[in-house]
Amino acid sequence: MSTGSPYPSFLFDPLRHWLDQLPPRPDSAALVALAEQHPRHVASGQRVRFVPPQDDGKAYECRIWERGEVETRPDNWHDFFNALVWLSFPQTKNAISAAHVRAMQQPGELRGRVRDALTHFDECGIVVLSAQPQLLNLLRDFRWRELFVEQRAAVRRDMRFVVFGHATYEALLAPFRGLTAKAVLYEVDASWLAWPRAEQVAAVDRWLAADMAAGRFVRPRDFHPLPLLGIPGVVPESEDATYYDDTWQFRPGRRALV
Repeated sequence: MSTGSPYPSFLFDPLRHWLDQLPPRPDSAALVALAEQHPRHVASGQRVRFVPPQDDGKAYECRIWERGEVETRPDNWHDFFNALVWLSFPQTKNAISAAHVRAMQQPGELRGRVRDALTHFDECGIVVLSAQPQLLNLLRDFRWRELFVEQRAAVRRDMRFVVFGHATYEALLAPFRGLTAKAVLYEVDASWLAWPRAEQVAAVDRWLAADMAAGRFVRPRDFHPLPLLGIPGVVPESEDATYYDDTWQFRPGRRALV
């Protein structure tokens, strides 16, 4: 990766395989060509296609579910990353689309908290994995200094952060104070941490898809807030322990999800 890459952070790694095959800015034609070389399918069997926005009155999620058509604005960063997430996490994207359609079929349910939760994760989701449950518990309990300062070496060694949300990828192009993701936490075997990146991404895709299909996430509070700029290595400022004194960014928050 060259010094001038727009994707310097390791948090782009789940998409790195695709980014390395594309121009350094959103390019609709290149994206469509890449998708044709690596087809993904929705549950109906239709191939996923990235198409310009339509004006036929059909809901975004229904168009995906019925036709495999993902509305993608030309040369748009947000939609560009959404397309790459479809290529990287097709099972989860399918599960999210199916859950949206199911929620829309509930009597009187036009939006509601289930669809809000799905959208939160689709836009801003991240998966945090560790073989050390105590590290995951520090994150659950908003104990940021203990996690990112006192346990910094363990975080680097024993935790992995897999960004899912396409809005989060877009925000990481120009990270800002307070940038927060919505986390799903998984405890893994220590051997998993050494798997090749592609195998880790595929495993995360399977686990997330299963949890989405099972209805595990039904409200936005089912996800754990994670201040992304506190993760070691994301911004150089975090190498100074006083960085974590910023309680606006590293808030104590709620102590447990109920």
